[in-house]
Amino acid sequence: MASTTHQCLWLILALFSMGFSPRDASRTIGDSLIAARHEQWMVQYGRVYKDAAEKEHRFQIFKANVDYIESTNQAGHRKYKLNINQFADLTTEEFRASHTGFKPKPMRATGQNFGYANVTDVPPSVDWRSKGAVTPVKDQGQCGCCWAFSAVAATEGIAQISTGKLTSLSEQQLVDCDKKNGGCDGGIMDDAFKFIISNKGITTEANYPYMAKDGTCDTNKSSSVAATISGYEDVPRNSESSLLQAVAKQPVSVAIEGSGKDFQFYSGGVFMGNCGTDLDHAVTVVGYGTATDGTKYWLLKNSWGTTWGENGYMRLLRDIDDAEGLCGIAMQPSYPTA
Repeated sequence: MASTTHQCLWLILALFSMGFSPRDASRTIGDSLIAARHEQWMVQYGRVYKDAAEKEHRFQIFKANVDYIESTNQAGHRKYKLNINQFADLTTEEFRASHTGFKPKPMRATGQNFGYANVTDVPPSVDWRSKGAVTPVKDQGQCGCCWAFSAVAATEGIAQISTGKLTSLSEQQLVDCDKKNGGCDGGIMDDAFKFIISNKGITTEANYPYMAKDGTCDTNKSSSVAATISGYEDVPRNSESSLLQAVAKQPVSVAIEGSGKDFQFYSGGVFMGNCGTDLDHAVTVVGYGTATDGTKYWLLKNSWGTTWGENGYMRLLRDIDDAEGLCGIAMQPSYPTA
């Protein structure tokens, strides 16, 4: 810190001696500091650019994102915080294109076969992580297959609840072999569940490891079954109370609008930022609860690694006035059955 302070003082004196006005000097110093932060960030995340032009382009995006993050946090009226993460040199449009991947189909029926409709034993909070039904957070990378990670997390959950054994299952198998979905070009969880049923199960992550890209289906690996499901059910849409009944019993796949700038840089707290119902991302609800200030939330497991959010998780505001739920979380939930 002392070294940085001395460098700043030296730079101020040098700029004044060259005739810079205080405002211009301040702007130049600010640019130097943000450039240093960009260099540190590149080292932290192993980012390498192909040439000086690309580096300058990415720096300008990084600078704009840092300005947004700091101004948002300084506003001080939100229950959540943003932070610089691995996505800091991406525009919102680039982020959405490379790190989401839910491709909604026309709205389906409203869950006529909803098996938890009569559930009344809904505890005030649930965390399926503490119950041993959630594997460590994974990272989809720049492959738009969030749908596979959501479906797999829900399947891992019901398999553990049914058998008592938690096994990390294969997203890559779904990416390569589920032809109703589009691999890295997007898909939906219900079709993933249909594939698992028709394939008579899904194999392990260890047997069919994730490659973050489309590949050819390895039928030998795909035929090795580690977990099975008997079917899947859709939660009645636009009903957070129905979603609560389901999550009280098992992890549930949901679609959300998860590509906004606040979502991109979320780092902690109960998220209640700007988002609509243009469903473009899939996550898994692995619990719910109430924050110390009384704010109700859903606990979401994401697939962007552990440096995003609360070690890869998000707490999303629960029980809002809009029937769709915040970010559309109640619009298309579904879950596999044992």
